[in-house]
Amino acid sequence: MTEKSGKKHPEKALPEIIRADGRYPLDAFAFLYEGLARAAKEVHGEAEKAGRPRHVTGQQLCHALREEAIERWGLLARTVLATWRIHATVDFGNMVYLLVENELMGKTEEDSLEDFRDVYDFDEAFGPGEILKE
Repeated sequence: MTEKSGKKHPEKALPEIIRADGRYPLDAFAFLYEGLARAAKEVHGEAEKAGRPRHVTGQQLCHALREEAIERWGLLARTVLATWRIHATVDFGNMVYLLVENELMGKTEEDSLEDFRDVYDFDEAFGPGEILKE
């Protein structure tokens, strides 16, 4: 997934798209973009490659979002995500593909929503045993 730089939509389009969809709140999408930046940094490093897309896979994005959530909220990560109606990695995919469909995020021919399905189990990934050992 890549963030599109030449957005066709006005700035207020993202909140309108999210409200019209109704599945996830705006804060969840802000978190998604922060996870995308983290994943791109982990995969491609600090250096910005001018004009080159910094693509990450659905799995890489899901893992970056998990790391971001644990870093931010610790043992409350799963609870915070649940308040945003995010209960499985496919929810991250649903959010990404809403943005892709509205040309606010890009994808390659090889990318699909299935890339986000069952990347990890939320009970295990956000359970105290996993979080405390990190």
